[in-house]
Amino acid sequence: MDATIRIAEIDVLVEGQGDTTIVMLHGWPDTRRLWDAQVASLKSSFRCVRFTLPGFDSGTPRVACTLAATLDLLLAVVDRLSPARPVVLLLHDWGCFFGYQFAMRHPTRVSRIVGIDIGDARSPDYTRSLKLKAKAMLVAYQCWLALAWRIGGRVGDAMTRAMARAAHAPANQVSIHCGMNYPYDIRWTGSHGSYKSAVPFLPTWPMLFMYGARKPFPFHSPQFAAARSARSDCRVIEFQTGHWIMVEDPQGVNSALNDWLNQASA
Repeated sequence: MDATIRIAEIDVLVEGQGDTTIVMLHGWPDTRRLWDAQVASLKSSFRCVRFTLPGFDSGTPRVACTLAATLDLLLAVVDRLSPARPVVLLLHDWGCFFGYQFAMRHPTRVSRIVGIDIGDARSPDYTRSLKLKAKAMLVAYQCWLALAWRIGGRVGDAMTRAMARAAHAPANQVSIHCGMNYPYDIRWTGSHGSYKSAVPFLPTWPMLFMYGARKPFPFHSPQFAAARSARSDCRVIEFQTGHWIMVEDPQGVNSALNDWLNQASA
């Protein structure tokens, strides 16, 4: 039965039934609505859990959630909704960063990971794999969003929406606001505790990694994809899409998800 549960001041939507719980985390500039097509496809066999990251819902108070607070929130959700069994993580964009950090800190609470378009984006291999132009583009757009967070108000919102349009983000422009940008401010200025406590993502779990090929630059290194491809319990799939694969090719993503998760269940 579908239900909305209040956990740590966050509304958590629980849909579907099944022995396996899938926790879905979105990124910038999205909300839990990003996963609509995936929930519709998965909820007949799996229990789908999703929520909007703190500060990302329009109309909510402007708040920057620290890494520790975000991971505590995720642990509270997992402990409340799947106390006896580890969960599957379905992650995209900043959701990958938070989900990967959660898995590294609570390895027994995670059974499998689905990472969409973000791999080892903070690793030395990734940094070495990027060309100078790609590095400049990455720094430019992230610092623009960090600045929009600092400016705030209508100007910050306008800056954020302009960048979302340039990135071809599928989210409704009305729902996009500068309050979503605090991860970039934390990343580049070290505010709110910084992300220096983040640990390298060294996945030991079975992992499905899907990425879009039609982007100015990737968010994973060739070594990351090769390491996943070399394992029989992992799979790497390239899509002819941009960053938001689950919106641009929902049928392809849903087919891959169902195949991989059902094989694991079998």
